[in-house]
Amino acid sequence: MAHGHHTVLSELDIALPAGCVTAIVGPNGCGKSTLLNGLARIHKPHHGSVVLNGADIQTLPARQVAQKLALLPQDNSAPEGLTVTDLIRFGRHPHQGWLSQWSDDDQRAVEQALAAADIEALADRALDTLSGGQRQRAWVAMSIAQETPLLLLDEPTSALDLGHQVEVFELIQTLAGRGKTIAMVVHDLPSACRYADNVVAMCGGEIIGAGAPADVITTELIETLYGITCDLMQDPASGSPVLFNIRRIQR
Repeated sequence: MAHGHHTVLSELDIALPAGCVTAIVGPNGCGKSTLLNGLARIHKPHHGSVVLNGADIQTLPARQVAQKLALLPQDNSAPEGLTVTDLIRFGRHPHQGWLSQWSDDDQRAVEQALAAADIEALADRALDTLSGGQRQRAWVAMSIAQETPLLLLDEPTSALDLGHQVEVFELIQTLAGRGKTIAMVVHDLPSACRYADNVVAMCGGEIIGAGAPADVITTELIETLYGITCDLMQDPASGSPVLFNIRRIQR
């Protein structure tokens, strides 16, 4: 994949395990968001293809793609005064034609999205009155209302404090437990290890590791990705790698 004449990603081979959370990790500028946008058909690969349910995604009608995958970008904005329910209703657009009216199925999808994100009590609240974690849950709920089997999330916990990060990550795990396939760009490696079933490590526009966190995350990989050294131990509860004694490498 390229921006203009500049190649950003090359020689990529990636598959998203069904019903699992995949975390895409790596240093700034390594191509994580570009990869996610390529999976969502925002960027067209110069070579090769992105395959969705056996078909080249570039050959599918836009409405059909929107019915199969939902993308939640990193930077979201909404008109002032928009309520949570108003926002979630936007997720139903791919299922509506020019002449179709709001249906019982649409209303059911909105109500189920509110329940899945545990924000039913906030349904009539304006987005700009919510906390960061609540607001992000509302955006995720909009993606849920789209009723796609695949969710692509670009830094879903960006700018959230620790408590709100856990809130959103636990929601993502819950959605995967209900059968959704989720790929998310994550900057925080410990969180990726804790909440993802599958990790894709990127550096310099290439994938340098992929698989279960316990199999992929090593001190050597961390040094390659971030230029730091650390020690690793296994979380006794989850089995995921835990980083400690983190130090910058003296050059």
